[in-house]
Amino acid sequence: MATHCPYCALQCGMVLREEADTVSVLPRDFPTNRGGLCQKGWTSTDLLGHPERLTSPLLRDPASGELRPASWDAALDRIATGLRDVRERHGRDAVAVFGGGGLTNEKAYALGRFARVVLGTRFIDYNGRFCMSSAAAAGMRAFGVDRGLPFPLSDLGRADTLLLVGANPAETMPPLMRWLTEQRERGGKLIVVDPRVTATARQADLHLQPLPGTDLAVASALLHIALTEGYVDGDYIATRTTGFPAVRRTVAGWWPARAEALSGVPVADLEETARALGTAERAIILTARGAEQHAKGVDTVTGFVNLALALGLPGRPGSGYGCLTGQGNGQGGREHGQKADQLPGYRRIDDLQARAHVARVWGVSADELPGPGVPAYQLLDSLGTDQGPRALLVFGSNPVVSAPRAARVEGRLRDLDLLVVADFLLSETAALADVVLPTAQWAEEDGTMTNLEGRVLRRRALRPPPPDVRTDLEILTALSARLRPSVRQSPDDPRSVFAELRRASAGGIADYAGISWERIDATDGVFWPCPDGDGPDSPRMFTDRFATADGRARFHPVEHRPAVEEVCADYPLHFTTGRVLAQYQSGTQTRRVAALRRAAPEAFVELHPDLAERLGVADGVPVRVASRRGEFQAPARLSPNIRPDTVFAPFHWGGRARANSVTNDAVDPISGMPEFKICAVRVEKA
Repeated sequence: MATHCPYCALQCGMVLREEADTVSVLPRDFPTNRGGLCQKGWTSTDLLGHPERLTSPLLRDPASGELRPASWDAALDRIATGLRDVRERHGRDAVAVFGGGGLTNEKAYALGRFARVVLGTRFIDYNGRFCMSSAAAAGMRAFGVDRGLPFPLSDLGRADTLLLVGANPAETMPPLMRWLTEQRERGGKLIVVDPRVTATARQADLHLQPLPGTDLAVASALLHIALTEGYVDGDYIATRTTGFPAVRRTVAGWWPARAEALSGVPVADLEETARALGTAERAIILTARGAEQHAKGVDTVTGFVNLALALGLPGRPGSGYGCLTGQGNGQGGREHGQKADQLPGYRRIDDLQARAHVARVWGVSADELPGPGVPAYQLLDSLGTDQGPRALLVFGSNPVVSAPRAARVEGRLRDLDLLVVADFLLSETAALADVVLPTAQWAEEDGTMTNLEGRVLRRRALRPPPPDVRTDLEILTALSARLRPSVRQSPDDPRSVFAELRRASAGGIADYAGISWERIDATDGVFWPCPDGDGPDSPRMFTDRFATADGRARFHPVEHRPAVEEVCADYPLHFTTGRVLAQYQSGTQTRRVAALRRAAPEAFVELHPDLAERLGVADGVPVRVASRRGEFQAPARLSPNIRPDTVFAPFHWGGRARANSVTNDAVDPISGMPEFKICAVRVEKA
């Protein structure tokens, strides 16, 4: 059976074969991965029959405090009673919903509908706020639309120059490296911007190694050089953009020596990068989490968008700006209603026409729909307080490990009157819940996903879930019937939900009206926007106009500002986080796969040997990393691949090794993105 990998946004094609209760993974020649898979993909079926899988609902026993198996009726009744009680005592906004970027389009849509129509709460957001929100906000204000890659992935292989900022696809999405290899074999130049010498940086022709948090200074210096050397495309700027004079004035002060003093990137490397971009026939600029997960993430991405626009890249075949989406449905998951300010089709929830359109599809009055909520961290940090929600439903997320200042978030979850978690494994968040609902896995349900290119794909069910396990759609339908039986219920079969999603998204920015399961099955996926079932889809955007009122892209002047928290005598080191090849997100799934656990058995703290010598730390010795917010402990890993003033740790582990215990919860004022990628810490022997 042809389907797609359950992990990252590359959504690699694969074939599943079941023989004698064993499910094996076979290669599939799909356009994004061309038959390749990473170790996570090859082992993805190991969890289907995992002994730790949840196979019945769990209720917390008030006497012992332990989670014990229960019937579905008992679990759903407990949830319904608890939610009604909280709403009667504190109002409808006392109930909140937290979703995930790995949910199918159908489930993300149904979750947003459930929150607004059944619960009537404005408090819904999702873990994609921690992933794509800064790039999304920058794309919206520059281009009028947010689609991670507004061109096919194959364009990467055609670029003469490719600038990769804050991304390490060699470990996060290895099959994508085939396109980068093709790009270099064609004679193209790969330039990587990263504070660490990552597996991707080692393959680059040029590696810029800035101090964490200084990417915007680098972007401004590159545009300054492009202006000075005459690389900008004046005709493109004049005919296809607005706002350039203000940007020109802003970057005038970012001479290369100033950027070098701030970032540590040599002037010669900045000049070589600007020259490679400015003289290339086809050039692409890509950003990812390293540049985006900052309290100035939107401005940083905007700096690189400004550079791309000034060079005339967006809309040209083989050229442009894009961002590498992280989670499996990080693109589709943010389009159809589980973001705090959003309705299906990427419509704004405070837009009167959008509210009226979606309300008609849902069969309710537009006045019944709540207004915008708050971004993910603000929501999590308000839980259990007098001003925040007292009950939370979590679908497809593990904020106890993945949220910044995670110990504080864990405390907020413990303060709730009711915590409900739907998952197929007992994550660190599920372990705190009052009710845990066992859900189907990726190979046990149908649905659609939207990959990093905006390509809508079909995920197919190989077999049904275990007897006492339900899908998220079935759970939402059952809760809806208990909580608001008078309203028209959302269907619990994904095909019908997708049909409703198409109607709700029609006319929106992310228009799926012309996309059907049959059309997806007949091709290798369908690119949105696609308003007409008989018309073309949109693999390449911006060829003639941008998605703004006048069709022009917007320049925005942005200025570098320092990290929210700078180093000092007590916390003298910069700390940054990231991923490793064999693990994924909060590790709930991958830490339970034997082969992946062998490949990456534990967390670590990466230190430069010079720093380790000053600290008196040897390789493998446990160290404690502390910030103003908390601490974690893991073995030291000495490596010359990191700056001597910077410490790195992966964020896939919980417990004492939880890296997000120390990360900064300061957020971007536009996107709500927390400052995961830089804070001040001290390191000492544990």
